[in-house]
Amino acid sequence: MPFPRAKSSRQLYDEVKSYDRVITPDGPLASALNRQLDRSHLGPFAIPPRRLAVGRRQESEDRLAFLGMIANEDISWKRCAYAVGNILQCWEHQGSHEAIFEYDAYIDEATERAVERIGDLETASMKLTNDTIDSDLDVVVVEPEMLTQLERAYLPAEYDTVSLFADTEFELPPFRIHESPTAIIETVVDAVTETNAENVGIVLDQESEYSPLIESALEAADIPFFGGPGFTDRSEHRLFLHLLRTAHRGTDTRISEIRSLLTAFDCDVTDREADKRLHELDDGDLSWLIDFCHEIQEYTFSDALSAFEHRADDTLDAFRTELEELGIADEIVTEARLDELSFYLQTYEVPVDRDNEGVLLADAKSASYVGREVVFYLGLDDRWTHSAPRRPWVDQDAQFTRNLKSFQLLLQSGSQQHYLVQDATGGSPVTPCLYFEELLEREYDRFSELPSTTHQLRSEPHDGAVFNTESVDVSPEPVETISKSSLNTYVNSPRDYYFSRIVDGPEKEYLTEGNLLHDFAEFYVTHPAVVDDAALTEVVDLMLDEVRPLIRSVDEQTRRTEYRLSLETIVSYLDDNPPTDGAFLTPSSSTENAIADYFGYEIESPVTERRFVDEDLGINGMIDLVQSQTELLDYKSGSKNDANSIVQDAAIDNPSDEPDFQALLYLTYWRSQTPAQQLSFTFFYVTELVDDAIAGDVDIDDALTTVTYYPGSLTDHVRTEEFFEYLREEGANKCQKILSKIDYQTYAALFDAAPLVETTDSDELIESEFGRTMIERLEAEIGEYKYVKTGSKQVMREIARQQKGAFFKPDLDAFESFVEERLTELNRRRTGDEPFPIEGLAGEPNYRRVDNRDLLLEGEQ
Repeated sequence: MPFPRAKSSRQLYDEVKSYDRVITPDGPLASALNRQLDRSHLGPFAIPPRRLAVGRRQESEDRLAFLGMIANEDISWKRCAYAVGNILQCWEHQGSHEAIFEYDAYIDEATERAVERIGDLETASMKLTNDTIDSDLDVVVVEPEMLTQLERAYLPAEYDTVSLFADTEFELPPFRIHESPTAIIETVVDAVTETNAENVGIVLDQESEYSPLIESALEAADIPFFGGPGFTDRSEHRLFLHLLRTAHRGTDTRISEIRSLLTAFDCDVTDREADKRLHELDDGDLSWLIDFCHEIQEYTFSDALSAFEHRADDTLDAFRTELEELGIADEIVTEARLDELSFYLQTYEVPVDRDNEGVLLADAKSASYVGREVVFYLGLDDRWTHSAPRRPWVDQDAQFTRNLKSFQLLLQSGSQQHYLVQDATGGSPVTPCLYFEELLEREYDRFSELPSTTHQLRSEPHDGAVFNTESVDVSPEPVETISKSSLNTYVNSPRDYYFSRIVDGPEKEYLTEGNLLHDFAEFYVTHPAVVDDAALTEVVDLMLDEVRPLIRSVDEQTRRTEYRLSLETIVSYLDDNPPTDGAFLTPSSSTENAIADYFGYEIESPVTERRFVDEDLGINGMIDLVQSQTELLDYKSGSKNDANSIVQDAAIDNPSDEPDFQALLYLTYWRSQTPAQQLSFTFFYVTELVDDAIAGDVDIDDALTTVTYYPGSLTDHVRTEEFFEYLREEGANKCQKILSKIDYQTYAALFDAAPLVETTDSDELIESEFGRTMIERLEAEIGEYKYVKTGSKQVMREIARQQKGAFFKPDLDAFESFVEERLTELNRRRTGDEPFPIEGLAGEPNYRRVDNRDLLLEGEQ
């Protein structure tokens, strides 16, 4: 993949050494030529136009012009920046600071004032406009096409030119493809030491993920570097702005939103508090921050900076100087002023003092040449492509030529070049920089389509760069039982289950609300006489006190209404459906109950909150309410599901993407306590009727979903006389009609004539041998009428519906085996015999159901 070779600094020097002045398009290239100088020389030898014009390196003109504007004009900072940017850009491309007046669409009062202000500044651009290189000097220009129109205006009438590129070809080294940015950074740091740091350059997009990674890695390895983070990127500066932003966020600020701020100030906040509101926490470590937020309207920027410095035990002299330069040090920290300060810091590069020692970090979009022996190029993706300004004064072709030649020179910096790239990220190919297409004259979509080598992560750890592991002689305790929530998580994503066991999750308001509603229901079953209207009000207040840190302040009144109506729904149901005597149960162990603690009562009911652990079945759980010997009830604070959805989500042969095994697991346990009984599990959605209660139209049955377990097979169930009578009374019209013309014995004989296909697909059942036999026999019994065939199909559709919305003995038997298999598999993974995969039994996990999304890295197994 050859393209024209850039001349070495020695080769270029040999061509220009006889001249008085050598004009280069790039400062580092000029420095490389000056290092080759082998004779005494009066004045500068190789130098870029701007530095020659002012005799020194000058601060960015856009920032200087902007500071002059805001100090003297009453114009918004964004309008000033927009006007200044247009003027300077037009000047660069057209050669005059007044050239902007040729473009009416860009002229306004701010622009006119800015032109006047800029004209009074002593800048490099004004020198380039008004002056010319001494015509008595013998001048040569290196690659003049890389100079802008303004820079060319500074050249004398006569000068020679020399090309940067030779007639020979440069063979592009193969791209070295790595699996991740971390692997790329590790490769670079492995090759750099304190000894060779002065010889190494690293080129990267400073806005990419590579920038903070390489800076952190070099710091960790005690390798000096420069050219990296600027004024705004300094952690203490960003932290100060974060503090000011936090003070203006209001009282709904969550701990998770300011976690980095709290970590920097060593505030000890647990993961469970991540979703709580800062202003609702009674924590001594946070009191200073809460006070600062409340008093922010009384602080000037200087006062706020002093408070920050005191808390951080650090001094930010450079930031204080910049505030004074902007003229806002003594102004109140309003949100509008903070927005302007943030805009300024994002728009302009504030000069910083640097120690130019160690590894050189160069920005791919601003550097053209890196004067180091060994150069690493990180990424080289389409983010390296320059975005040419879309303005009428910009010659797009000329700009593209400058950018392409700059890129071509940059690629050949140093005597050793190493191109470290990714071929794909997040499952999508990484597109190489678009300039390669022009240089290589071929099409491509990813790096692997170009000459490349693939590098894998090392399997062996090495000193200093990665974490070392140390074996511990401890055998993991096997998991004997699993709960419904753990099983749900494990089936969705074993990796998520693994992390949920070792990482604490934040407290959620819906979980807190649900727990309190459960506690109230348990308390009411045991002490109904205590709960009157006043007590309900107290419970609502208690719930709000517990949940307040987790919800927005504007939602409090709405939540108060919802809580009150939910409590009344629970009372109404339990008044009409009190649990039967629990004498058949052994006493249950006591559990914590916030409502009972509040009112000063004990909970001593055998039918509420019954914890069970069954190692034979491998399951454990907590039954909210034993309604009777054959009925279980569970309180839910979420949205209602119907019986079909509950059964579908408990499927084990074809797992749902929303697995939920609660009803199946609890019925499996209860079957072991009450064998051969028909059982039911009812979900009571206590918040479901809030809207109906507000409208004054409440039917408690609308909040209930019951799933039934039948102790036989589907066939055993649907051939019973009870089911026959159910069809005659509640079946579809034609179903009732045909069954009214036969007796139960005739109906039961249908199941002896052909085996019933136990399926949820009614069409499959109708087309089966059983379906054809039923229609034939009933037509023979009743007559070959159309309604007989229709009624027979309605019977079979109802049979299929029974399979969809209930559990039968084979279902629970299969679930017992399913749990045993999962526990065996889980314990095998816990001992390290195999990894915990991200994918669950249904394939890719349902990420809406994942609790540790940030820890599940896509592409890993």
